[in-house]
Amino acid sequence: MERMIVVVFDNETKAYEGTRALKQLDTEGDITVHAEAVIGKNADGTVSVKRSNDDFPVGTVGGTAIGSLIGLLGGPVGLAIGATAGVMAGSFADLNVAAVDAEYLDDIAATLTPGKFAIVADVSEEWITPLDTRMEALGGTVIRKDRRSVEGDQRAREIAELRAEIDQLKAEQAQARADQKAKLQARIDKLNAKLEARRDEAKKRSAQIKSEGEAKVQSIEKKIQKAHGAVKATLEARAKRIREANEQSEAKIKHALAGQLTAAAARLEK
Repeated sequence: MERMIVVVFDNETKAYEGTRALKQLDTEGDITVHAEAVIGKNADGTVSVKRSNDDFPVGTVGGTAIGSLIGLLGGPVGLAIGATAGVMAGSFADLNVAAVDAEYLDDIAATLTPGKFAIVADVSEEWITPLDTRMEALGGTVIRKDRRSVEGDQRAREIAELRAEIDQLKAEQAQARADQKAKLQARIDKLNAKLEARRDEAKKRSAQIKSEGEAKVQSIEKKIQKAHGAVKATLEARAKRIREANEQSEAKIKHALAGQLTAAAARLEK
């Protein structure tokens, strides 16, 4: 399973011990760590990145799943209000990239209180016992969440909704009085600019998903070459699962973009 893992510790020293245990679990094949960082919760509720580990395939924090999750933990959703007060548009985008929900963030916020530290990691694991046993021995509290593959669906809905709104305004404009046409055109132009921005974001995200997926698979394949028996079979299954999941997510985004082009062509033919 592809999961987001947050392990909360009472102090920074224990958090770093936890990162060493995490890396050992990765080496032993019990889990595969794709990205990892140590964070601290400040007195004002913000989050500081103490260290991000470049040894894993998705080494940079910014723009990745754990980068989005860290940003949310220091923002309005991470202050235990996400499930009740809603989130801003930018936070919705981060939720999609992190592939978690507001309830998970609220669970973390209840444990990651000011003065505490945590490991945030993007991992693959089949069993929870290996990681939980190591972290609990260090005094860590593990909070995990299966990653949801909803980003492609969300982006497709956003593009479809904008396109439908533009079509509706154009239909209204065709029947409007001359003095109303300019005002409607201004709204259409604004929505078209927003639609183009969403399409550009989707293209960039599709490329990022592909790049991250390939990095993860290549990292596991290197380990497969040195592995034997059950460990090798486990790693092969992980690589296959990651490849398939990323292909599905990428396909959904491409389908949304293809739908946009098809609709544009149909309007030109009218």
